[in-house]
Amino acid sequence: RRLAALTREAGLDGVVCSAHEVAQLKADWPHGLFVVPGIRPAGANVGDQKRVMTPSAALDAGAGVLVIGRPITGAADPAAAAEAIAASL
Repeated sequence: RRLAALTREAGLDGVVCSAHEVAQLKADWPHGLFVVPGIRPAGANVGDQKRVMTPSAALDAGAGVLVIGRPITGAADPAAAAEAIAASL
């Protein structure tokens, strides 16, 4: 929260944060942009990510931009993986 407040005071529009913090930060900064990595579809391998959340849960928490890398790039059919994630929203 402290770093997000400093970011806001510096005139920036948002922060990169865990999906687990986005709801609290959104309450402090309602118009901030929250870029959230560590997004994994339900049942996906979390890999080295320790703090993951599903795409819909992250959006519900207040994420503005979802960073979804390996579940798409590591899929046998990346386009189908991306379409499935989009359809889940």
